Amino acid sequence: MGNLRFTKMHGCGNDYIYINCFEEQVEDPAALAVRLSDRHKGIGGDGVILICPSGVADAQMRMFNLDGSEGKMCGNGIRCVAKYVFDHRIAHKEELRIETLSGIKTCRVHAENGQAVSITVDMGDAILTPGEIPVELPGERVVGQNVEVAGGIYEITCVSMGNPHCVIFGEDPDGLDLPEIGPLFEHDPLFPQGVNTEFVQVVSPSTLKMRVWERGSGETWACGTGACASVAALTEQGLVPAGQDIQVELRGGVLAIRVLPGRRLLMTGPAVTVCEGIAKL
Repeated sequence: MGNLRFTKMHGCGNDYIYINCFEEQVEDPAALAVRLSDRHKGIGGDGVILICPSGVADAQMRMFNLDGSEGKMCGNGIRCVAKYVFDHRIAHKEELRIETLSGIKTCRVHAENGQAVSITVDMGDAILTPGEIPVELPGERVVGQNVEVAGGIYEITCVSMGNPHCVIFGEDPDGLDLPEIGPLFEHDPLFPQGVNTEFVQVVSPSTLKMRVWERGSGETWACGTGACASVAALTEQGLVPAGQDIQVELRGGVLAIRVLPGRRLLMTGPAVTVCEGIAKL
């Protein structure tokens, strides 16, 4: 039996178990994610994130959901990776480059007393082409389109932020039976790679309220890429202008999202270290 050092961190309540692979070796991260993410028999979290050396950036992020599947991108996770890299002096500078399966993302660190407290991430451009999301629908975009999906008719907007999203605007999402409806979207044949589904209320022109069902993890308290996808969807429908901060209220906190020209998005939010420890494997 071996020992594995870990750090538990969260961004707006979206909690992951972080492994410093500059120092630790992980042979089977998928199985490790399933074991450690269990909230009763493990450490507890929405998954495991490996912080690895990179030949093209300051560090590489690999993210595994609690079911063991590997994700291409994680908005709350990448902020915590940037905090870890900054705080642990792997690369102690205000602008960090983190390699992901969705490309290299630039992270700007906002620090107090030498420790990162919040991070602004350049999330890149929102992708709306159905084949690149992917979603099995024709046309150049799926924006505010009535579609038969998940056993009903919904007005959906589909966006990729490095992972697929289906955004639905409506009333206060607190009343939704998300454990019932979320899996229906995740596994609908319309989405060949599964989908993250955001249920969003427009509270004001500058404020959204959102609940999210993430593929591979279920409902999480926050989803950075989902917040970006929701703001992108709102902008595509002409409901808010580009260039202003939109506050996205999540179960675990608030993210600020700004859409820049060309559908490029900036995400700003907290990154918090919960604890450090040793897992016995």
